[in-house]
Amino acid sequence: MQQKFSRGRAALALLMACCCLLSAAAEIDDFDDDGLVEDVQEEPVDVAGEELNYESPIIEPRKFHFADHFDDIEASRKLWVKSQAKKDDISEEIAKYDGIWNWESPLRIVWPKDKGLVLKSKAKHAAISARLTKKFDFKPEKPLVVQYEVTMQEGQECGGSYLKLLSAGKETEDLTTFNDKTPYTIMFGPDKCGNDVKMHFIFRHVNPINGTITEKHCNKPKNRLEEPFKDKLPHLYQLVLRPDNSFEIRLDHKIINEGSLLTDFKPAVNPPAEIDDPSDQKPSDWDEREKIPDPTSQKPDDWNEDAPPQIPDASAVMPDGWLEDEPDMIADPTASKPDDWDTEIDGEWEAPLVDNPVCEKSAGCGKWKAPLIPNPEYKGKWRAAMIENPNYQGKWAPRKIANPDFFEDLQPFKMTPISAVGLELWSMSNEILFDNLIVTDDVEVARDFAANSFDIKRRYIDRESDSLVNKVTELAKAYPTASLLGLVAFLMLSVTGIYLKFGKAKSQDSAATAAAAQAKKTDAPQPDDEEELAAAAAVDDEEQDESEEDVDEAPAPKSAVDDDSKTSESASPKNNTKSDLDIKEELQQQNDDEPTQTEESTTKSARKRTVRKD
Repeated sequence: MQQKFSRGRAALALLMACCCLLSAAAEIDDFDDDGLVEDVQEEPVDVAGEELNYESPIIEPRKFHFADHFDDIEASRKLWVKSQAKKDDISEEIAKYDGIWNWESPLRIVWPKDKGLVLKSKAKHAAISARLTKKFDFKPEKPLVVQYEVTMQEGQECGGSYLKLLSAGKETEDLTTFNDKTPYTIMFGPDKCGNDVKMHFIFRHVNPINGTITEKHCNKPKNRLEEPFKDKLPHLYQLVLRPDNSFEIRLDHKIINEGSLLTDFKPAVNPPAEIDDPSDQKPSDWDEREKIPDPTSQKPDDWNEDAPPQIPDASAVMPDGWLEDEPDMIADPTASKPDDWDTEIDGEWEAPLVDNPVCEKSAGCGKWKAPLIPNPEYKGKWRAAMIENPNYQGKWAPRKIANPDFFEDLQPFKMTPISAVGLELWSMSNEILFDNLIVTDDVEVARDFAANSFDIKRRYIDRESDSLVNKVTELAKAYPTASLLGLVAFLMLSVTGIYLKFGKAKSQDSAATAAAAQAKKTDAPQPDDEEELAAAAAVDDEEQDESEEDVDEAPAPKSAVDDDSKTSESASPKNNTKSDLDIKEELQQQNDDEPTQTEESTTKSARKRTVRKD
């Protein structure tokens, strides 16, 4: 009892220690490599028991430059214009923008009233656009916020699902001509082809001096973002661009990239102030050698450059039994010239060579050669020692001159105004659903819109698919250190539980087995044997009684039988009487039916006993 109590206390202590480790690891994993807590403040929290119902988000025109939840199909169709254009630089068969768009529910219907804009076709160019309700001008006091949902319902192997914010101007007045050459101000969104996964953020910068336009590409996020292309779930993409030139890119409310327009784009917004002089050339006598061979060094007189690196070992002798007169290879005696061998075409036929079987039983065959050893006189090619170059002038570089194209734009946030939003895509997957697309200048408005659309949708889906396995998987991804410690703790607790449950029973079984083996050696009576002996005795008594009854029924003297018969006949006139011969035959039949020997099977051994026979 004391031992069992001690084991229980040990298991409880182990469980408490594992819990402490898990808590500590979880706190550690909340910090990234830089020691900063991840920004997850906007992630929706699911309240247990709360009823989740979807209603189309309310769109107040004064808060949005553009907003469409696609639930009102008739109104949404009036906003969007399908492109009728053709691409100029490809063949006629695939030049036309003939991809199919439709307004419909997701394949995984959560609420029937929730609709989206779906790209139905694959391997086709598709383009569609909508004009903003009010043009977006980049003002010094308002940020740009672009937010939309994408659900890759069939996954994605190669294709994009990014937005283009089209620049205001004559080229964007007719949206039916929208194509890949249509000028845009910002391109934003996910893209993938094979292992190349991107989160595009490209803006077109206008040179303030000459008006030329250059695309500036944001640096890639640190982490690969592959899950949205595989899990077939809705994902929320958000771009926030502020007047101080800072930007944030969020995926499902989590920041995945951030930085500055001035420092985190390639090529850089501002060119260098100085450039290399293209007319400057390196002088012919410019010496860039840091070290040179020592001109005073001379090769020693005993230096032999022609000495081989290896020589035959002079101390080696031919092994006994070496057959120098026997070739190591002989013609195969079993080979024969093929029937189709043509001497004029194939040449004179020769049997293929095989190993000489005589050499297998000897030290070797053929001409013996001493093994090679390193040559102690070998020094290789002589080279002079290297010394510092007294004439070293350093690495040559052209002189710098002022950059004639230099400019300094400290406010790249002030981009070309935006008049429309468009989707111009090529994808090898279909059923790409776009939903809840907004353009605004207020981050809080975007958060509220997501709270009433995307957040409810994802909470419902997560709650529906929630299970122990999913929770463990998510925790393992979020807290890898804690997951490892949890696995170790689980294994330790499992081993402890198994030991506590089966350890004692196993020891009892072992003791019982040992006792039975000892009894078998000494042939001592066991409980099972006593029970079997008692049962056998009971059977003997029962059979003895039956035998005595049979003896009692044996033939009586004739006078007695006659008296009994008469008495029986007088008592029951209807009963038939049996003769002496019939009675003898019945008794004989009963004696024949009784076994003279019985066998009883037991768990220990088989016993035989003889039944007394009268």
